[in-house]
Amino acid sequence: MKFVKSFLLLLFVISIAKAQENLPYQKPVKEILDLVDVTLAPSVRIDQKGENLIFLYRDGYKTITELSEQEMRLAGLRINPKTNISSRANYYKNIKLKKTGDTEAKQVIGLPDNPRITYVAWSPDQTKAAFTNTTANGVELWVLDINTFNATKITDASLNANMGSPFRWFKDNSALLVKFLPKNRESLIDTQNTVPKGPTISVSEGTKAQNRTYQDLLKNPNDEYNFEQLATSEISKVSIDGSKKEWASAGMYSDFSFSPNGEYVMITKIEKPFSYLVPYYRFPKETTIYKSTGESFKIVNQVPIDEVRPKGFMSTRTGKRSMNWRADKPASITWAEALDKGDPDIKVEYRDEVFQQDAPFNKDPVSLLKTINRYSGIQWSSTDEVAFAYDYWWNTRNTKTYVFNPNKLSEKPKIIFDRNYQDRYSDPGSFVNTRNEYGKSVVNIDKKHVYLTGDGYTKDGQFPFIDKLNLSDTKTTRVYQSSYTDKVENIYYATNIKKGEFLVGIESPSEYPNFYIRNITTKNGLKQITNFKNPFSAIQDVHKEVIKYKREDGLELSGTLYLPIGYDTAKKEKMPMILWAYPREFKDKNSASQSTSNPNEFTYPFWGSMIYWVTRGYVVLDGASFPIVGEGDEEPNDSFRKQLVANGKAAIDAVDALGYIDRNRVAVGGHSYGAFMTANLLSHSDLFAAGIARSGAYNRTLTPFGFQSEERSYWEAPDVYYTMSPFMHADKMKTPLLLIHGEADNNSGTYPLQSERYFNALKGLGATARLIMLPKESHGYRAKESILHLIWEQDQWLEKYVKNRRPPISDGTN
Repeated sequence: MKFVKSFLLLLFVISIAKAQENLPYQKPVKEILDLVDVTLAPSVRIDQKGENLIFLYRDGYKTITELSEQEMRLAGLRINPKTNISSRANYYKNIKLKKTGDTEAKQVIGLPDNPRITYVAWSPDQTKAAFTNTTANGVELWVLDINTFNATKITDASLNANMGSPFRWFKDNSALLVKFLPKNRESLIDTQNTVPKGPTISVSEGTKAQNRTYQDLLKNPNDEYNFEQLATSEISKVSIDGSKKEWASAGMYSDFSFSPNGEYVMITKIEKPFSYLVPYYRFPKETTIYKSTGESFKIVNQVPIDEVRPKGFMSTRTGKRSMNWRADKPASITWAEALDKGDPDIKVEYRDEVFQQDAPFNKDPVSLLKTINRYSGIQWSSTDEVAFAYDYWWNTRNTKTYVFNPNKLSEKPKIIFDRNYQDRYSDPGSFVNTRNEYGKSVVNIDKKHVYLTGDGYTKDGQFPFIDKLNLSDTKTTRVYQSSYTDKVENIYYATNIKKGEFLVGIESPSEYPNFYIRNITTKNGLKQITNFKNPFSAIQDVHKEVIKYKREDGLELSGTLYLPIGYDTAKKEKMPMILWAYPREFKDKNSASQSTSNPNEFTYPFWGSMIYWVTRGYVVLDGASFPIVGEGDEEPNDSFRKQLVANGKAAIDAVDALGYIDRNRVAVGGHSYGAFMTANLLSHSDLFAAGIARSGAYNRTLTPFGFQSEERSYWEAPDVYYTMSPFMHADKMKTPLLLIHGEADNNSGTYPLQSERYFNALKGLGATARLIMLPKESHGYRAKESILHLIWEQDQWLEKYVKNRRPPISDGTN
């Protein structure tokens, strides 16, 4: 039987001598290097009114030296124990400010030398912004005054930022609640050099615990000790003048938030026992309401260790979950509880029930509503008589939007949207928000009407829109629709809904995205507020189009096609092509056939992009549709390989029919699940000259309790796991394959071992393959040295096995 073969292959160890190549980091050719090593435009933070802009400047990449700093991997976290912040944090190196009406941004005064800035957060009144600066020895807290352009350090480098942002603003804008390292924190254990005191023992007592293949988990008592030391904080109140007052004693605080009126703080604390099976966010925890003065007020939730859940993507734990403050009330908490014991296999009328409890939290909670699918959140509004709730169900791809009156609980909630969330053409958009009296973002209600902004994907292209919805009869009226056919206009949020002003972004293939204020009530109401230049001018004139084509079963597909720089479309010289894709699962053909590619988007190469190769004479088909459809009772993966090959053949046929390519010189590649796709395509078709597979998983028996969108376990569907695993079919590989993987990959399922074992199998069976293991890199690559070398490796591989070789390739399958 096939599953017996897979089990034997899992145990099979290939004893071969590796041929190693000692090679320092390389750089790609100049035409690609000039596109990789560019100065990036800043990230932008804009206040709610659209009046003040914070420009945050950063380098495009980290350095390998930064990635080589000390790192501890504990319970799903990666921490630098010296600085006490995520070892993978993204940093900004400079800040400038700009008023909407100003021509140029102005330099912020008082920043530290060589700053490493992160966690930038507006104050409640948006006259200030707080941020952290990471020094060689720790994390400091700074405050920026928007009006004076001055930045001031208000703490020393003793913040504990190991579990996210370490501060929250008090409502009066005069102080912040800050997590600090405890004064009496003990020294960490060097787990590499300690002498074990005994074995590590795990126990199963008959309860099923079917968890995904998490990485960076705790492994032994030393890890437990280190995690507790790194997770523990003391909380203090810090005024913007730098004065500090102790607020809460030491605890493993994972989250904290103020009530809208600022009088209470909800704090969640991690408790013991820890787990070796799941990350920290599924450890036991306790949520307590404090008064803003620091007095512990009431415990409102206690969650036991969350190792065991029912099977299925829609399973959840029992008890209170998704506990949040109600944004339109002074101090009310809400939460959801499963009515099906968290088990999607149990048939019930309603899956979840949502409750509310008001301060002082001493009365019985009130039931707000029940949801048919799994509850996923509530948006409160500018009036306490209207709220919107959401649910979803993965198995059917269904989502519902409810409108209800929290003050009239006898009235049954009305479902205003009931749709397939993968159906992008029918997406009604997102509600337009405003800031209420508490400074919270809530849905703007205008005389029983609400506004929605949507991406506007249609079969004829993308036309973002603003709709007005009548809550009484749920009818919509379109009040604005972008008319661009040569650009893209993205609608972000309303800066002044009464005046009809919205923050938008406009871009084109050669026009870098910039921000504007759009007034939808006037004909020419467009005001530009940023003016960023295109840093990729070398490819601004590249030919770009979205092509649409059909699979052999009639399913409509699409992809974004780029032609080489200087390509003469009249002569139609046959060029090599790179096809880059990522498979996605669908439950209906209508959603699978929809296109969300827009040829008018800015052409933005990044480290993982294949667009660079238009400078090297390649046609690039980027984001090619690779839907895997399973309608009704059929699961998408039941015919995964067949549909995968059909997608690949359809893409090549389509571009070949346009006359641009030599179909004998086509490469295929992808990252993560796209790498898995690539290995399968090369094993089960002879469509391609070579492949590039980055950070993938190739043996599905090593992810036995599900992967990607596969809910079934290996023991429920052994043939599916066997059939889909390229490792099991390594003997069929006849096409050159470049494998690349980060040595520190922490993505669920894509252990570096996956690429190492697959390469060993390919080498043992005589296939042409090359394995690149990038030191210090995770699932996405960060160091400039790594990325330049990655691009060099890909370029060498493509030149050797695609551009300069013409192997005999048919258009059929093995």
